[in-house]
Amino acid sequence: MTDTLTYNAEGLERQPLSVFTEKAYLDYSMYVILDRALPYVGDGLKPVQRRILYAMSELGLSAAAKFKKSARTVGDVLGKFHPHGDSACYEAMVLMAQPFSYRYPLIDGQGNWGSPDNPKSFAAMRYTESRLTPYAELLLGELDQGTVDWQPNFDGTLEEPKLLPARLPNLLLNGASGIAVGMATDIPSHNLREVARACIHLLDHPQASVADLMAFVPGPDFPTAGEIITPAEDILKIYETGNGSLRQRARYEVEQGEIIITALPYQVSGERLMEQIAAQFNAKKLPMIEDFRDESDHEFPTRLVIVPRSNRVDIERLMSHLFATTDLERSYRVNMNLVAGNGRPRVMDLKEILVEWLLFRTATVRRRLEHRLGKVLDRLHLLEGLLIAYLNIDEVIRIIRTEDEPKPVLMGHFALSDIQADYVLNTRLRQLARLEEMKIRGEQEALAAERDHLQGILGDDGRLKQLIREEITADAAKYGDARRSPLVARDAAAALDETEVTPSEPVTVVLSEKGWVRAAKGHEIDAVALSYRSGDQFLAAARLRSNQTAVFLDSTGRSYSLPAHTLPSARGQGEPLTGRLDPPKGANFVAVLGDPPQTRLLLASDAGYGFIIRMEDLYAKPKGGKAVLTLPAGARVLPLIPIPDLPNPRLAAATNTGHLLVFPVSDLPEMPRGKGNKIISIPGANGAERLEWLVGLAVVREGGSLVITSGKRTFTLKPADLEHYQGERGRRGKPLPRGFQRVDGLSAE
Repeated sequence: MTDTLTYNAEGLERQPLSVFTEKAYLDYSMYVILDRALPYVGDGLKPVQRRILYAMSELGLSAAAKFKKSARTVGDVLGKFHPHGDSACYEAMVLMAQPFSYRYPLIDGQGNWGSPDNPKSFAAMRYTESRLTPYAELLLGELDQGTVDWQPNFDGTLEEPKLLPARLPNLLLNGASGIAVGMATDIPSHNLREVARACIHLLDHPQASVADLMAFVPGPDFPTAGEIITPAEDILKIYETGNGSLRQRARYEVEQGEIIITALPYQVSGERLMEQIAAQFNAKKLPMIEDFRDESDHEFPTRLVIVPRSNRVDIERLMSHLFATTDLERSYRVNMNLVAGNGRPRVMDLKEILVEWLLFRTATVRRRLEHRLGKVLDRLHLLEGLLIAYLNIDEVIRIIRTEDEPKPVLMGHFALSDIQADYVLNTRLRQLARLEEMKIRGEQEALAAERDHLQGILGDDGRLKQLIREEITADAAKYGDARRSPLVARDAAAALDETEVTPSEPVTVVLSEKGWVRAAKGHEIDAVALSYRSGDQFLAAARLRSNQTAVFLDSTGRSYSLPAHTLPSARGQGEPLTGRLDPPKGANFVAVLGDPPQTRLLLASDAGYGFIIRMEDLYAKPKGGKAVLTLPAGARVLPLIPIPDLPNPRLAAATNTGHLLVFPVSDLPEMPRGKGNKIISIPGANGAERLEWLVGLAVVREGGSLVITSGKRTFTLKPADLEHYQGERGRRGKPLPRGFQRVDGLSAE
């Protein structure tokens, strides 16, 4: 201390600021941890809770007493034991009275003590009344039996118990939560009967593991009846480490096609939940819901109704979405950090908590028995002196009448102790006269039997355990109840993707030559007749549903995709795709598609190369898109052609110079991207000055015909005629008849 602590001439203490602040902060930290935020393993209470219960017991507010104003209790607590703010004290009192906050409430409240929708909506303490619940007797019943240590209150005028003699592990039954300096606690509540059975098992089998105890305590039991869906192996890990998280989910049932939510997770407000559903409904993210309402009342405290739009709605999928996106499913942190029996805070597993509590309970019961034994021995000692006085009543009376100091004479004459002599002298004469020897001896025999019984228990650990076991069993039978929160294995909740929550309506996506896009409702739209900007005109259109994805292809062979419901309305002239997409410089959009994801399409370039691609492979991130078709120099993209799901379709390919080749579609590979395979041989196809290119493709069904267009003339090739142009993929093909050396397009019939 000499290097950090010095004294000046006036004797004032001086020390470095760093030393002082470190000590002050550590002192404050320990105060917050031990005297405010963390519960004690013995009674599971924080100091303010303990003081509230003790003050109420001193006021005589037992479960059978009349209610008293809560302000009276708070006043006693603040004035005698807890000199802090009245609002904080009253809030701690309210929490112990709310059946939706405490699994086993300690205070019976009368008046407005808050609601599950708004736990903070309780009335002021001058309006509410309170008393203790029958369950509180488990904490206070043995307080006057020498079971606990006492300490002076804050001003030294009164004494208060350091802790309460809990007959059951209240820490696990009601749980606890709190934030200290550098640590916090979150202990869930449990079922009384289950915890009691685990305590009894641990008494009989001290070597039991946490997994063994889980046979009796399979998981927490919240005040609400929502389902705990955390897997058993995860709960075991929580109980083994003292840390983890739990998930609780609302319970629902289906009545006449309507979804009825009957139980909510712990600390979830039905009002807040309906606001969350309404927000999604108003944002048109729940098209499968027609209506929702809150029908909760006194008869049905939780009854939230969701009406599906039709009986075709997948209710399980809908509820899975709501579980994932609303408070119908909640996660709860578990951190079993508490003040152990040695007064130090630490995180414990389930077994450690029960072992510590059983040690506390054993010490409490031993102190209770020893206290009672002391009372019995003292009474036997007094009765022994009283019996001597009764048997010699005349001599006792004579000594009292004749002696100035009768006490020493009585002690010397009858060999009485100081206490016995005082007791005889303080006994009224008429009571002494009426005493009968048989009554005294009867009381002596009863007390002697009780003394032997108590000494037998105190001297035999087995009998002491048996007594603790019997008391736990009796308390569990008296105060226990059935589990509220069922443990159920459920699949993980998953939110619906954007396409599932978007209304499915027919739309037509229209693309102009200048790259402007819009979406018109319905499939009977004459896209060519729509109004276009000056110098612009119709290029392509795709019919799809509003919950599908529209795919765009540019002149460089890149594909892009946008949700159809996000496109601008066709009431106007749309907007340029370049505002949403980022095509390469100089590229222009050449096609729009809206086929189902598994549709097979023929993607080719006019250089004579191509391959089959699935629609889903064209989906890409909106901005940059992705390259799907590699184009030779100078080549351009041809319109995509759907491949029908028909037996033995054939592909007809024609060049602008009138060469036609027919071969099976199956000869082309299916690829997600690339240049593709050669469809038809074109001399100088990769040159800068191209004289010939692939002008058209058509997929011809088995037995179908092919229509060739050249200017205003058309020519139909029957199935037998097509055989003449049949060849191997990649060959030159054969020239068409005279007059069709210039081909403008192909179509299949």
